Amino acid sequence: MQRLEQRSPDAILLLFLIAQTVDITMPVFALLALVAYSVSLALIVPSLLQKNGGWRRMAIISAVIALVCHAIALEARILPDGDSGQNLSLLNVGSLVSLMICTVMTIVASRNRGWLLLPIVYAFALINLALATFMPNEYITHLEATPGMLVHIGLSLFSYATLIIAALYALQLAWIDYQLKNKKLAFNQEMPPLMSIERKMFHITQIGVVLLTLTLCTGLFYMHNLFSMENIDKAVLSIVAWFVYIVLLWGHYHEGWRGRRVVWFNVAGAVILTLAYFGSRIVQQLIS
Repeated sequence: MQRLEQRSPDAILLLFLIAQTVDITMPVFALLALVAYSVSLALIVPSLLQKNGGWRRMAIISAVIALVCHAIALEARILPDGDSGQNLSLLNVGSLVSLMICTVMTIVASRNRGWLLLPIVYAFALINLALATFMPNEYITHLEATPGMLVHIGLSLFSYATLIIAALYALQLAWIDYQLKNKKLAFNQEMPPLMSIERKMFHITQIGVVLLTLTLCTGLFYMHNLFSMENIDKAVLSIVAWFVYIVLLWGHYHEGWRGRRVVWFNVAGAVILTLAYFGSRIVQQLIS
């Protein structure tokens, strides 16, 4: 197993060198990522049933390979050759967000935490990547001409990914609380304390709210058509989501809110933000 761990960085470096020097089509790396995600998922289940360091190391190595291949495949889709701009289609953006979430959760899991959430995030990434690969579409932008918009979009992606992770922690909190109350708790060794999960959830939510605030501020500054008919739904829903998170943080730290109420607020904020970021694009895709 130690040999496998020592070779994994060399394998990852080799993938990068191949991507840079050989004209390999994007679906090849996408397929490698899909296989690696599937292998990692298959290894995570026995590692949860029986805490085994070997299974976990192999799952992490497979996940890292999946993330590298995912990033290479996604780069080929978002940044095509030439000066043709950036392809920020709905599926590409969704795949990019899932890659960001998986990267963060893999780092967390490498410290032997957050394993219960890995099947969700890896399955989500697998589905997103499969859709982006086998159902390709285009939404070309030219962010190099508007650096301010590049900052705005970057902040929006980071804020969304962060708040989705917070929502996942909220769902984990609700699930463990339900299992404890109904005496159905399994995987006892894997269950972190509820207070620990709650603290992490609010810490991540705070970071996400700061990023979301910066996203709204940069949108006001750089998007002159923020409240146009084309963007009004995104702007309003983003502000509503921001307000939901502010109320959540105020209620927790000033009124002592806990339990189901904070879970509902956190999940509601994530749903509203998802509608803000993807709702209108989904409707446009369905209409077209």
